[in-house]
Amino acid sequence: MEAGRQVEQWFLEYEKDITNYLVYFTGSRDVEDLVQETFLKAYQSYGRFKFDSNPKTWLISIARNAAIDFYRKSNVWKNLKDKLSRQSSENESAITEEILIQKAESARLLGAINQLKNNYRDVVLLRGIADLSTEETAEVLGWTGSKVNVTFHRAVKKLNLLLKGDEQGDPSFR
Repeated sequence: MEAGRQVEQWFLEYEKDITNYLVYFTGSRDVEDLVQETFLKAYQSYGRFKFDSNPKTWLISIARNAAIDFYRKSNVWKNLKDKLSRQSSENESAITEEILIQKAESARLLGAINQLKNNYRDVVLLRGIADLSTEETAEVLGWTGSKVNVTFHRAVKKLNLLLKGDEQGDPSFR
């Protein structure tokens, strides 16, 4: 199949998965440029794709690298908390209590994920958010399946400790 048609088919099939992964990876809903860059790079690198692996895994690898490159160029991670604070204050008046609680929980989870060391964060995003299998995650990260499972277990344990500590430190969670 021609590269353009194949990448277009993958776009239709996997665009939502790539977008969701990038939203969690970046902490921003403004990921359209990264999604476009992911599929552009997939088109440009189509000749190197081995059809013995899952295209979704390959595309998430490209998306992850595109996001990392983006962060190297701009210090978005350190501005994330400011952005979340501004967004919540701008929209508070129009948000119902339930949506506000969901947003606070999401921000709390995102904050805890961002406190994890890089390999923990990567494996949590790939396994927990992008819903990749152990084998697919191993392929994206260049790890063994055992390393993915052990790291994911440790990351989830650490994430739970961070979230529990957050609850104990914040009087609104008592």
